[in-house]
Amino acid sequence: MNDRGQTHQSTLANRIELSGIGVHSGSPVSITLLPADPGTGIVFSRTDFDDRTDSEIRAHHSLVSATELCTILGDITGPSVSTVEHLLATLGGLGVDNAIIEIDNGEAPIMDGSAGPFVDAIKQAGLKEQTVTRRYIRVKKPVRVEVNGSLGELRPHDGFHVDVEIDFDTPMIGRQRIALDVTPETFTTELSRARTFGFMKDVEKLWGAGFALGASLDNTIVLGEDRVVNPEGTRFDDEFVRHKALDAIGDLSLAGAPLIGAFRSYRGGHRLNLALLEALFADQEAWTLEEVAPRRTSVNGHGELGERIAAPAFRAEVS
Repeated sequence: MNDRGQTHQSTLANRIELSGIGVHSGSPVSITLLPADPGTGIVFSRTDFDDRTDSEIRAHHSLVSATELCTILGDITGPSVSTVEHLLATLGGLGVDNAIIEIDNGEAPIMDGSAGPFVDAIKQAGLKEQTVTRRYIRVKKPVRVEVNGSLGELRPHDGFHVDVEIDFDTPMIGRQRIALDVTPETFTTELSRARTFGFMKDVEKLWGAGFALGASLDNTIVLGEDRVVNPEGTRFDDEFVRHKALDAIGDLSLAGAPLIGAFRSYRGGHRLNLALLEALFADQEAWTLEEVAPRRTSVNGHGELGERIAAPAFRAEVS
């Protein structure tokens, strides 16, 4: 069941409890992932609000309120939840259709900066196949957007394929590209352990704007003038583009159903990813909703995909 060709919806087999800090807020946060009925989708519930009905926020592109440095869902003047992309990428990448995410603060925990801890917790809890058929959004014709020199495209494809390219004016990153068909296996081994990254020269500016208050060498790859500051270095030679692909999968999961199509981006980010979804749904001829199991495809990487390593230890309770 656990692949992109699954025919029925799935949810968590058991509850999961995780805690950490928000990478931007620096505040402690705890989340509980709960099984949910078919058709629920992914729903965040702010437990620190008195009115639980008004505190629920559906994970859907129409409810994205900001995309600067992270993806924020909900009304920023009321209940909202930020930095949701890593958790959403994990749920989408592993094929989880329905879950309630109780959260006691306004930002999801950054964990180690990757989706690895979320993957480990969900695999420990297990998944449960449900009786309702899974629906997919099939891309029927190419859709393309350009934002300030960045390019994004969705086109027809049998399966879910991502092709992400970045180009940074620093020899520590430079131009990197990764392309692969996304299944639970490829998501876990090729993308989930890739961490978020930032530049030391931007720290004071970010702090002044209220960002990165919880960032540290424990949850972020930090780039100095001529080296990676983290003593352990990077997990992959191309960890930076892998993380961008991870972010894109999280943002694209906000489509409302799994995509059957190929995603391509050049110098992309959260703003581009969401603009591309908006462009797709603005054209009624570009997509269709269907109940079908797409043919499972194999990895089609761009060059060597690098080594696999285990994620650092984390604290989680699964019951």
